[in-house]
Amino acid sequence: ERVAVVVLLAAAVIAFYLCCDLFKADTCGKCQEGWEQNGPQCYYFSTDKLTWEQARDECRRDGADLVKIESEDELRDKMVEGEGKFWIGLTDSVTEDTWLWTDGTPLNKRFDLLTFWSKGEPDDWKGVNNASVNGEDCVRMGEKYGSHLKCWFDKSCMAPQKRICEKSAETGRPTCI
Repeated sequence: ERVAVVVLLAAAVIAFYLCCDLFKADTCGKCQEGWEQNGPQCYYFSTDKLTWEQARDECRRDGADLVKIESEDELRDKMVEGEGKFWIGLTDSVTEDTWLWTDGTPLNKRFDLLTFWSKGEPDDWKGVNNASVNGEDCVRMGEKYGSHLKCWFDKSCMAPQKRICEKSAETGRPTCI
């Protein structure tokens, strides 16, 4: 009797995941027009250029925030050839060299796969062109070089850049895993 219950429960779980994959469009959240979907997340790639704070405000107005990169695959999916310079949700504006995502979680420096700094970055450059007296406290995702994805640059938060906003897909039903 116990074995039958376990088997039925396992079958129900497997059926749920198969159903979710087969009918993804019907059971998973969808992104609003102008946003791109990747799994349960929606991404907006702007064409206008704003300061980091203005970019974040625009994302929030749409129920999103600046993107948080959590894997190499996610970064690769977000790379845009040529004009791929976008603000992401990473800053050290509160405490120099303590990089935090907009949700307050720290950048995990122990795992090289979760940091994508370009060579020599972050450098907190305090020069004249586009850098403020305060240096560079916000992160812009730049172009990839060849096959390398080391493409983060610290930049003055006041330098206008495009943005990538991220939010969960909208749905009245549970999102697929």
